[in-house]
Amino acid sequence: QVQLVESGGGLVQAGGSLRLSCAASLRTLSVYAMGWFRQAPGKEREFVAAITWSSGNTYYADSVKGRFTISRDNAKNTVYLQMNSLKPEDTAVYYCARRSSYGTGYESAFLYDYWGQGTQVTVSS
Repeated sequence: QVQLVESGGGLVQAGGSLRLSCAASLRTLSVYAMGWFRQAPGKEREFVAAITWSSGNTYYADSVKGRFTISRDNAKNTVYLQMNSLKPEDTAVYYCARRSSYGTGYESAFLYDYWGQGTQVTVSS
């Protein structure tokens, strides 16, 4: 059974930084990519960033490009999301997710088959 456990969320002032971690218990052969999504109250879940597991190619939403960095540690089966220059509009529950299917495109939540429970990020102004 695949388990994804996020950590690292919290309360931070605007302009501050946080690093989220997603520890995965999974067979790496079954992972094509890992993604981070977020969902604010009253809004739909939206794509934040993704990284391919073997090659480490990264993809970002325009809203976080230049501020957030996704990375992975294959030996630890862990994915990170370094978030800098945080803004109040970054406030959301952040989820990591696994994608096992190969192909192009990373922004649709339907491409991911396992999800973590989420970690709250709150950015105060």
